[in-house]
Amino acid sequence: MSASAPSSPASARTAAPTAAELLDFVRRSAADPGLIASLPLDPEGRTWVRLEGPGGSEAWLIGWPPGTGTGWHDHAESIGAFLTAQGTLKENSLAVRLPTDGWKTLELSEDVDRERELAVGEGRAFGRNHVHEVLNESTTEHAVSVHAYYPPLPRIRRYSRTGEVLRLESVERPEDWQ
Repeated sequence: MSASAPSSPASARTAAPTAAELLDFVRRSAADPGLIASLPLDPEGRTWVRLEGPGGSEAWLIGWPPGTGTGWHDHAESIGAFLTAQGTLKENSLAVRLPTDGWKTLELSEDVDRERELAVGEGRAFGRNHVHEVLNESTTEHAVSVHAYYPPLPRIRRYSRTGEVLRLESVERPEDWQ
């Protein structure tokens, strides 16, 4: 008779985190008042501090001055999660799987737009090639959020949007933002 050994904590740490685990991480991080208060806020532009994410993921604490946003983008092959820790953020996203490479302009159908308002404690997880923009639409209040991605961001594709037309504008690599 043989018994199988329980998995060790070390082997559990080497497994790639799931989107649900990333969401759990951002939820726990956003609930840490000391961490949120440690972020320097700039009245003009976004600020960020890199965090140690679970399982080798990339994580960020981000401050959003009133009226700021990301523009349309995706995180390429990474899954991710983000959650609002202070203020309110709005996410506009596309509920359609786009081709990953080999295009510059796409015409979107009319029913692909999704909009979410994310107040304190609200967030979401997302899969690979998720196209969205995140905005702080407040005219007076900063917002703060926690984000995590796995694998660490290999690239970010930036898009412009005019009506139903989405255009690939640029591709950024880690050396462009770190």
